[in-house]
Parts: sequence; structure tokens; C-alpha cells
Amino acid sequence: MTLTSKNARIAGFVYLLLAIAAPVRLAYIPSTLFVQGNAAATANNIAAHETLFRVGIASDLFCGTICIFLTLALYRLFKGVDQNLAVLMVILGGILPAAIDFFNVLNDAAALLLVRGGDFLSAFEKPQRDALAMLFLRLHHQEIVAAEIFWGLWLFPLAILVYRSRFLPRFLGVWLIINGFAYLAMSFTGLLLPQYEDMVGNIAFPALLGEMAFVLWLLIKGAKEQTVNTPSLGPPLQAIG
Repeated sequence: MTLTSKNARIAGFVYLLLAIAAPVRLAYIPSTLFVQGNAAATANNIAAHETLFRVGIASDLFCGTICIFLTLALYRLFKGVDQNLAVLMVILGGILPAAIDFFNVLNDAAALLLVRGGDFLSAFEKPQRDALAMLFLRLHHQEIVAAEIFWGLWLFPLAILVYRSRFLPRFLGVWLIINGFAYLAMSFTGLLLPQYEDMVGNIAFPALLGEMAFVLWLLIKGAKEQTVNTPSLGPPLQAIG
């Protein structure tokens, strides 16, 4: 295995860890525990499945950490293509999304404290605590909507690096650019026209598979090592007889 292919597979493996962990808090826990428009039922579900909810908090922290290691692995793979773009990729795709993930955990922690109650919360009735818990869960979602901006923006430098690299197929770069625009569309819809958020998400879903195609290519195919073409020196000199 060449060094380039090894670096590609390492990046693909780290990316796969992120793809496995992210849906836990993004999709599974909301669909399992949250009841739309019913704060009391949502609070009761969280209280009854506290361990599962805590797993969601841990997954957010794990994803924030993995984002940093993923972009560093991709930086090592692409720094020879364009170092400035590779640094921009680390900032937009690693540092900033990780910060949002770490800060967003506070919203879930606050919701859990309200659901569990406690002496210092005795001034609030249970319906009030449930409503406040739902507020923090909504804030968590709004921060995810804001984070989607960075989920989209970092794919642009990554896509350009893939397209220019010559050791990965160019169609992956094109797909990643489309993937980036899809995230931006979902984010701005959630911020400006939240009533259409789910509809836009469903329409954009095929574009979001660009990242998964990129991950699978890195894991299965790796990367093609570049060969250096040396100029021909012509036929060997004939011995003078």
C-alpha cells in the first residue's frame, strides 16, 4: 500500500466513525424520545430513558472531537495539493463545527437537569420545567441548523482539493460541491423558512450522499499514487568500435 493510499484509508476510517456517531443525536434520539408540540411527553420520555439521552450528549462530544481528527487526516492527505485550501478546510470543517458541538451539549445538559428536577428547581412547577426543557431542546436544534452552514462551507475547499488532486476521481469533487450547496440550502431554509425545513431536507437528501460516496471510495479504493514522469534521455550511446 502506498503512503497516499494509506493516508486516504485512515481519513476514510475516521470519516466513517463520524458518519456512524452523528445520526445518534441528530436523528435517532429525536425520533425516539421527542414528541412534537408536547413538552410533558418529551420530558417523560427523557426521564424514562435517561441513559439513552446521555448517550446522545456523549455522541455530540465524540463528533466534535472526531471533526478535528478527520480534518487533520484530510490535511495530511491534501496538503501537497494546496496547503492554503487544506488549512481552510481544517478551520471550516474541524475547529468551528467542533466548537458548536461542544457548546451545544450545554443545551442538552440543561434540558436533562430540568427533567430530573432537584431542590434548586423547586420554585418551578413540573409543567414549567417541561416547557423550559423543550426550550433548550429547540435551542439545540437551532444550533444544528446554524452548524449546517459550516457542514456545507468546508466541503467547498475539500471538493476543490479532490478535483485537483489527480489521485481521486473528479466526480467525487463535483458531488461534494453539490453536497455543500445542499447543506447551505437546508441551513438557510431552517433559519428563514422553518416551515419548509423538512421538505427541503427530503429534496436535498440524494445530494448528501456525496460525503458517503467519498468515504466509501477512501476506504475501499484508497488513492492512486502519483507517478513522476522523467524525460527520456534517448537511446544509449553506442560504444565506439
